[in-house]
Amino acid sequence: MKSRPTANPPSRFHDVAVTYDEGDGPPPSSITLLEDHSRSILSHNDSPDLGFRWSANPYRGCTTACQYCYARPTHEYLDLGAGTDFDTKIVVKRDAPELLRAAFDKPSWQGELVMFSGVTDCYQPIESKLELTKRCLEVCLEYKNPVALISKHALIERDVDLLVELSREAGCHVSVSLTWVDEKLARTIEPWAPSPERRLKVIETLAKAGIEVGVMCAPIMPGLNDDQMVRVLERARDAGATSAGWVLLRLPGAVAQVFEERVRAALPLAADKIMHRIRETRGGDKLYDPRFHMRGKGQGVYAETIAALFETTVKRLGLNDRDLDREMESRFQRPPKRTNQLSLF
Repeated sequence: MKSRPTANPPSRFHDVAVTYDEGDGPPPSSITLLEDHSRSILSHNDSPDLGFRWSANPYRGCTTACQYCYARPTHEYLDLGAGTDFDTKIVVKRDAPELLRAAFDKPSWQGELVMFSGVTDCYQPIESKLELTKRCLEVCLEYKNPVALISKHALIERDVDLLVELSREAGCHVSVSLTWVDEKLARTIEPWAPSPERRLKVIETLAKAGIEVGVMCAPIMPGLNDDQMVRVLERARDAGATSAGWVLLRLPGAVAQVFEERVRAALPLAADKIMHRIRETRGGDKLYDPRFHMRGKGQGVYAETIAALFETTVKRLGLNDRDLDREMESRFQRPPKRTNQLSLF
């Protein structure tokens, strides 16, 4: 797939200048920021497929433009499209840190782990300008609330010192999303994401700083990148990852159309095989199964083979040997209330 033209310089009157890290793909020519004025930042999750109950999403939509992103249909709730609108019209929650502090101050909050982010990448390039994720993490540190993060962007290295302190005071685990070692193929499907080598460098940087870091092989796309999974796990372990996970490609709603159209445009000779393999892991006649326990792992011989290969490789490499749940037990503590009243003592 040809990248969108990028020779259009940003207007000097525009209020956003996005910095792209070395290794990122070419950015879209224009990005529109839309304001989110909702009065909450924490989203509750009751899915048994996920290992967290609460997530924080400072941004909706993502300029990384991954063709497979399962979050694309969330833009339709905003009367926007799941295709290029999702890639270029980013909804921003500018008061996210203040909303997070207010949530932590509620007596009902028990200091559970918060995932950044459950929907779109919290370190996508616009974060370099707005710093909403960084400020939210500072709130988590202030309250000693445990944190998990997942990202494919190298911008997370900016916050290494903060993540180290979070690890020490509250508990922190980072997962780097990586499903490729083939840079050309990765660029085809994740046009504006950092290269695989750059993401491996992120794992190395975080691990050397003493931060618990893992690799998330998600999504595994049958017929497209499943043959790279073992090499990804090996390279990630060598870079310092201590944990790993995987999720099968999910194509809910409009994502199926976006994914198939872009795959057929980018890989016309392989597209039929890829779509056939996807259906093979979804009962043979459909592209997606929304049922719990099925949507993330699939069914059938092909899906079972992927799962078995992942488990065998993880065991061989010694990944997932640590008890992260125990290490991430909450140390939540509200800070003393601020007051302007002078002490009598």
